[in-house]
Amino acid sequence: MKFTKSFGLAIGSILSNKMRSFLTMLGIIIGVSAVIILVSIMDGVTGQVTDVFESIGTNNIMVNIVPRGGNRVVQAEDMYELQQKHPEAIAYVSPSVSVQRCSIKSRSSTEALSSTKLTGVGEDYDKISSLEIQSGRFLQFNDVNNMRKVAVIGSYVAKELYGGVLKSVGQTIKLNGQPYTVIGVLEEKAGSEEGSNDDCVYIPYTNATKMAWSSIITSYTISAKSEEKVNECVLLIKDALYSILQNSNFYTVTAMLEVLDQVSTVTDTLKMALVAIAGISLLVGGIGIMNIMLVSVSERTREIGIRKSLGAKKRNIMQQFVIEAATVSGIGGIIGIILGAVVSIGAGKLLSIAVTPSVGAVSLAFGVSVAIGIVFGYLPANKAAKLNPIDALRFE
Repeated sequence: MKFTKSFGLAIGSILSNKMRSFLTMLGIIIGVSAVIILVSIMDGVTGQVTDVFESIGTNNIMVNIVPRGGNRVVQAEDMYELQQKHPEAIAYVSPSVSVQRCSIKSRSSTEALSSTKLTGVGEDYDKISSLEIQSGRFLQFNDVNNMRKVAVIGSYVAKELYGGVLKSVGQTIKLNGQPYTVIGVLEEKAGSEEGSNDDCVYIPYTNATKMAWSSIITSYTISAKSEEKVNECVLLIKDALYSILQNSNFYTVTAMLEVLDQVSTVTDTLKMALVAIAGISLLVGGIGIMNIMLVSVSERTREIGIRKSLGAKKRNIMQQFVIEAATVSGIGGIIGIILGAVVSIGAGKLLSIAVTPSVGAVSLAFGVSVAIGIVFGYLPANKAAKLNPIDALRFE
């Protein structure tokens, strides 16, 4: 019997028992859609995490120092000197000083911004963190060296205090009552939302240390020349810090690339676990197909006897029932793909994550669904093929 003929018989059998066929497919539909939804959402989460790290800079290395006291103090000049000694490995260095509980408002405003982050940085921080200037300029060496009262603000601050980016450059912003001139506005990255990366103010770190009442800088961001140079940079930084502090417990050096690799490993493991859990639904669906196909064989015993008495061979009977089982699971797989794609896109919008149904997940889920139909359809097909024609004809 030709494949097209067997396929036609399978479609006819499905249509003649619509409700039973749908319920048989239900396990496959749920399993396939669950695989696609979970994999797509996890891919979206992984992509979002990766974007965050890339925005920080995968070449970047975060250095945190615990003040030890005495003469063993790491100065900003020590870190800059390290960069000058190893320009082939270290691209940029910037101190980072966070100013807590700072009042930030415009000259004419009486209300201060409550969530804005004020950070003191060096002149290369924009290159390290891939900050783009929409208007004006970023901090320069003279600003830092001469402790000029200048500031670069995020788009949210520009919108809230001055009504827009174009009106902001040249305005005066008051930081803890001290007037600073706005010299630049950063390009919008997060929709100019409160508390986002657009809600920020950058000033020279030399000013920030005074404002924070601290002469010791405990945080640095260092950028390697390339991803291949990250490990070399980490070793250079650790050696330099150890030579000053003489104790590795007083500093931590964290490479963003290493953290990203660890996060990717965790998300990949979690994704595989979720797929395995969703795969249980496919297994249950396969058992349902086998059960219904066994019932179908019992219901069509007389038909099988007639076909065998007219010359149908064992392989023809097996082909018919295997194709029917594969068709049931295949149609269930297609419905599951459509449902999974729609739900995953909807879930992505609900969670504010960029979710695109994974082609790999779709292919895997559909392939597994058809394979399950074939595997679980083999036993009923084999039973049908082994029926004795005479006994089958006598079956009532």
